[in-house]
Amino acid sequence: MKEIAPVTLELHGVRLEPLAPHHAEGLRAAATDGELWTLRVTSVPEPHEVDGYIFKAYEMRGSRLAFAVVDAATDTVIGTTSYHDIVPAIGRLEIGYTWYAKSRQRTHVNTTCKLLLLTHAFETLGAALVGLRTDNFNHASQAAIERLGAKKDGVLRHHAVRRDGTVRDTVMYSIAAGEWPEIKAQLLYRLARHGRS
Repeated sequence: MKEIAPVTLELHGVRLEPLAPHHAEGLRAAATDGELWTLRVTSVPEPHEVDGYIFKAYEMRGSRLAFAVVDAATDTVIGTTSYHDIVPAIGRLEIGYTWYAKSRQRTHVNTTCKLLLLTHAFETLGAALVGLRTDNFNHASQAAIERLGAKKDGVLRHHAVRRDGTVRDTVMYSIAAGEWPEIKAQLLYRLARHGRS
């Protein structure tokens, strides 16, 4: 797998650009849209934590490449997503740290972001496998990952601490390179049905 370098990706009015300090105000607004930090099963920062959230993502470079999700028409930050747990030696990476402003959920945004990230991972970087993970109680996220066509690998029990101090089980999924053409076709079909061809 090629080395992962910062890149900007754009499709259907959604732009992914490397997350940077100048995105902080927009990320605060996106988190406030729905008070997403109050959701028990996500790791969305509170508005006063956003600068630290961006700094931590920057500190993790090498094993993580974080993106701001931007509405290209208005240059409005509407969320964030990342490549993470990058292991070039075996061609593996994961997509996660993903959240969007409540007003952008259940729109074409997530499908478009996943199409951009998966296309870049498999077709440019040469990934052998892309993983995704979520909280065992985040049923909406599990359903979204399963709609992508990812296969459920299993559950890591007692795996990570939640914001409220409880310990979550983590549900692991993956997409192998050989499965990508069919999954890509399905993502393109879904976007076309929503007028995003």
